[in-house]
Amino acid sequence: MTDPTPPRGELDGRHIVLGLSGGIACYKAAELARALVKAGATVQVVMTASAEQFITPLTLQALSGRPVFGSTWDAREVDGHANNMAHINLTRGADAVLVAPASADFMARLLHGRADDLLSLLCLARAIDSCPLIIAPAMNREMWAHPATQRNVAQLRADGAHFFGPDSGAQACGEVGEGRMLEPDDLLEALIGFFRPKPLAGRRVLITAGPTFEPIDPVRGITNLSSGKMGFAIARAAVEAGAEVTLVAGPVHLATPRGVRRIDVRTAQQMFDAVMPLAPEHDVFIATAAVADWRPAHLSDQKIKKDGSKVAPLFELTENPDILAAVAQHCVAGRPFCVGFAAESHDLLKHSREKLERKRVPLIVGNLGPATFGRDDNTLVLVDAHGHRELPQADKLTLARSLIADVALRLEPAAR
Repeated sequence: MTDPTPPRGELDGRHIVLGLSGGIACYKAAELARALVKAGATVQVVMTASAEQFITPLTLQALSGRPVFGSTWDAREVDGHANNMAHINLTRGADAVLVAPASADFMARLLHGRADDLLSLLCLARAIDSCPLIIAPAMNREMWAHPATQRNVAQLRADGAHFFGPDSGAQACGEVGEGRMLEPDDLLEALIGFFRPKPLAGRRVLITAGPTFEPIDPVRGITNLSSGKMGFAIARAAVEAGAEVTLVAGPVHLATPRGVRRIDVRTAQQMFDAVMPLAPEHDVFIATAAVADWRPAHLSDQKIKKDGSKVAPLFELTENPDILAAVAQHCVAGRPFCVGFAAESHDLLKHSREKLERKRVPLIVGNLGPATFGRDDNTLVLVDAHGHRELPQADKLTLARSLIADVALRLEPAAR
């Protein structure tokens, strides 16, 4: 699962119809149902006869806490309705139908409006305007790549269906390629993001994250304690808000948020070289990375070893390029909108305001570095020309969403 873990209750009040069609990926649906319930959703499972060959309705009933439906002729009461119309009643009041796994055969049925089992029937009978259809494909790589499947996917998209995945990797058949169903935690993340507001739809956001590493010799270097968690959380929040996101990341061990284009770099110069050509193409630049101010002027091509003299080696340092200031200097008509981060050890407001003025950017986000590096929570202060506003302590994803919402509001006048 991508970092950070979403806060509990992300799907409170949501009602999800979880459909299972036939495929070995049905085993993942058990964990998905559990994750959805844990996130606060109510989950109504509907299975095809083929799905029941891979996992039992009893398992899904135990995990969802609700009776599982499979037959078009099931006469059980559904949410107070006893009219033998499960295909109608199961989706009324639902926030989405998520079919996971969705086989190639099931997608073909949806395309043609087939309605000869309960799951395909309720997909056809759902209220399109209020109950979106989300498809999580799962099939062999050749089946996914087949022209017929790709035509079906294109038409289903045109008809309004949304696709989560597929992923690429090892498949149950032993082959490797595209077609795997997303992992349950990835599907949960995608569904949470699906329901988030989209104030940055149509916008492009460029983000830097993590530390830089400035080598002294082949095995040692100058770096800092930044984990990159805040920048990666901002990248996820920006995708959730509808943006197209590029993330330039220093050396960190974090999974890339889904939907984010990631560029890995090591040094400040490499980060500068990656950012500068991209910045003019983006609407927003958020410089979260803790970039080293200095680097050794000369790199030893061999490990610097002790020589018994007990005299420490001396290093001449040279200044690294200032990425945020360089991007701000080349802004055209306020684009990209530049957001800087100030990780301070003391006098947070004073140093944040000084950085705002020195870098000539519209917004600085201040935080106390020693209190947040490596942690999953933080406290931020937003500093602009008019004053400052605090974002109280919270997990970094919650703070990232608040920051993205603030940036989106600041962009609105420029869009008018």
